Amino acid sequence: MEIQITPSFEASCRLAAARIAALVRAQPDCTLGLATGATAAAVYPHLLTAWRAGEVSFRRTRTVNLDEYLGLPAGDARSYRVQMDAWLLRQADFAPENTYVADGAADPERELEVFRARLAGGVDLQLLGVGANGHIGFNEPGERLTAGVHLETLSAATRAANARFFARPEDVPRRAVTMGVGDILRAERLLLVITGESKREAARMLLCGDEVSTRWPVTLLKLHRRVTVVLDRALADSL
Repeated sequence: MEIQITPSFEASCRLAAARIAALVRAQPDCTLGLATGATAAAVYPHLLTAWRAGEVSFRRTRTVNLDEYLGLPAGDARSYRVQMDAWLLRQADFAPENTYVADGAADPERELEVFRARLAGGVDLQLLGVGANGHIGFNEPGERLTAGVHLETLSAATRAANARFFARPEDVPRRAVTMGVGDILRAERLLLVITGESKREAARMLLCGDEVSTRWPVTLLKLHRRVTVVLDRALADSL
């Protein structure tokens, strides 16, 4: 595991974007696994800056997103498809047919098959954030985890954390479709950015011991041969 400690969260996001851009320059037709959430959203402006400066092109790059809510109407502003388009995919030169975010308004069982097919060629670099309860993607803590793409019931903690994006807490979807932990671990490279006091325990479980537990899904990243963890000095000093 490679651990990169930066002066600030913004510096962490710049570093993550630089790693992604470097891969795309070296391998223009690579497949990027993308993420949503506040951490990932702070990485994408730095990718757009690099693209606007002519430092990288995404014309041949394929993308697949970790997860999507189930049950939101097509085009809902809170869906990850709409957010990814606004943050990155429609802002740079990605070919629309090369980008994939699961359709949370489609028939779930059919969408699982589409999702699996999109992952068949593999992922070259998977960007990750982590939930306060240690979830990666929408793989929630529990006695057992699922290896492949699946439907997940969101925990109360995850729904509470995401309630700020909805008018009422009860509006937060209760289910999602997500890559499984096996899908994540099959990526050639993993790039995890962690920040904030709320993520301290998840960071401690990942970085400060050898335990691997389904109760803390993020700890499964210890099993990957090429994982980079980027965290800011404030979080590092608190561990």
